[in-house]
Amino acid sequence: MTTLTQINDTQVSIINFKSIPVVTTAMLADFYATDTDNIKQNYSRNKSRFIEGKHFFKIVGEELKKFVGDLKSLSNSTIQISPKVRNLILWTERGAARHAKMLDTDQAWDIFEQLEDCYFHRQEILAKTHKSERTPLHDAHTMLVAKTKHLNSSDAWKLINQRFGTKSIDEIPYDAIPVAVEYVHHLIAMYSNADKNQLSEDKLQNMHALATHMIWVREWWREYGAALKKLNPTAYGRVTNHFTDGSSLAWWFVKPDQKKQLEECVKSFDWMTGNYQQKLPI
Repeated sequence: MTTLTQINDTQVSIINFKSIPVVTTAMLADFYATDTDNIKQNYSRNKSRFIEGKHFFKIVGEELKKFVGDLKSLSNSTIQISPKVRNLILWTERGAARHAKMLDTDQAWDIFEQLEDCYFHRQEILAKTHKSERTPLHDAHTMLVAKTKHLNSSDAWKLINQRFGTKSIDEIPYDAIPVAVEYVHHLIAMYSNADKNQLSEDKLQNMHALATHMIWVREWWREYGAALKKLNPTAYGRVTNHFTDGSSLAWWFVKPDQKKQLEECVKSFDWMTGNYQQKLPI
């Protein structure tokens, strides 16, 4: 679902490309009280002042088709793009600033200030990705569910979100998608091997206990890791991934009927007094 904001007393959708808020030429013309031809002419006459990837993105072909498709799928999107368009320019904050400077009108500068405050700097948008940008991750997730016994789609996404410290999969940064895909393939290999080598009841009990300890250690690190980071940032950086990865994998080995109780217990534990506010799972 796209996020809405108010620009010049009008509600508009905030769209992003590769996790960067952008505006179309039509949007920019409407914001700055000019027409699209004027925006295009200013760009054409000052091409040397615009750098692709910095001031704008140009999308064509399949990338354009997916982008337009994603916009159409959003129920509250206010952005309209003609299906006849063969290429599309998306302006970044710096590109929008260039155009405001070239127009040099009170309207353009006033609206650009609003865009700075309410559009380009909305933190909940900066971190999110389009579904099309997450296609490799969705494919890996589907493979994980298909090849792993007793792991449904929701649990698989939960493991991935735990690994990256996100609440929703669209919060994983664009440049971290390849890392997430690699992580999922690691899970596939690990769980496939576990399914092939059935463990005895005693070993399963030990695995459950080990996993529980790992989860508690991760929660301790979550509570006190920031303080240790101030003492030794390098050591913190090297160690924190072990806690994060270990905890994500550990949840798989916790007994299914005890997962919810353990999760509630570790979240409500008072690290200052050492008191449990929930009954500790056996």
